[in-house]
Amino acid sequence: MSLEELYKEVILDHYRSPRNKGTLNEADIELHRDNPLCGDEIDLYVDIKDGKIAGVSFDGKGCSISQASISMMTEKLMGMSQEDAEGLANTFKAMMQGEDPQDEDSLGDLVALKGVQKYPVRIKCALLGWNTFLEGLKSYREKHGEPA
Repeated sequence: MSLEELYKEVILDHYRSPRNKGTLNEADIELHRDNPLCGDEIDLYVDIKDGKIAGVSFDGKGCSISQASISMMTEKLMGMSQEDAEGLANTFKAMMQGEDPQDEDSLGDLVALKGVQKYPVRIKCALLGWNTFLEGLKSYREKHGEPA
């Protein structure tokens, strides 16, 4: 099996069996966002305790890229500090926009989504969850008087 085939399998696995799908009862961040151009919709829930991502889940529908990306995101963010989670989100965004990440190892399975760069119209699909997370984190910090 080629590396590209393996990456496709990772994406399809997350699409078919999404991780952390559902709502969180006590979420500090709750946001609904969509991509009207292709029909992707997500509701993101994040619980923050002592500066760390204590819980993260999503609900939604859409293409395999958007749903797999947010499923992978929820797995990666769990337990991270706010700062590390923000850094990972920005590293992922940079990779999706064609930059070579300095620390590709930190991305783990998320590298499987790198091939989406070949399809510029699909990059928004892959970034929907990540942009929603960054927006929610910024609002959370402003609400709690934390530095952005």
